[in-house]
Amino acid sequence: MEWSKDEFMISDESSLMNLDIVSYLLSSTYWASKRTKEAIEASIQNSISFGVYHNNRQIGFARAVTDRAVFSWILDVVIDERYREKGIGQWLMKCMLEHPDMKHTKFALATTDAHEFYKKFNFKETQCMIRV
Repeated sequence: MEWSKDEFMISDESSLMNLDIVSYLLSSTYWASKRTKEAIEASIQNSISFGVYHNNRQIGFARAVTDRAVFSWILDVVIDERYREKGIGQWLMKCMLEHPDMKHTKFALATTDAHEFYKKFNFKETQCMIRV
């Protein structure tokens, strides 16, 4: 799928992903800074992955792991710092939540610092058990 707004585009076409840029974007995050390029590539291939592009240059990334029927887990939402505070992250989330393969599923995510952002999309803080 593809969404356009002005000179921006969001696409779930994984062949458009620039692995070097995705790796760079994730390297600046607290949750994926040590992730290898090989792991990032595998995660793109095994998820519904979304690239955000400005004039054909990738400026953002996110992905969802989903069974396409009941549950979707949102991960790795990141926008190039030069493009933040422009509503691009909100647009990306809207596209993800309305994606036809996921829009009827329950969504979850984990974050330690972006609670207010996700509350705009009706995410609620809950306790979750994880195995580490």
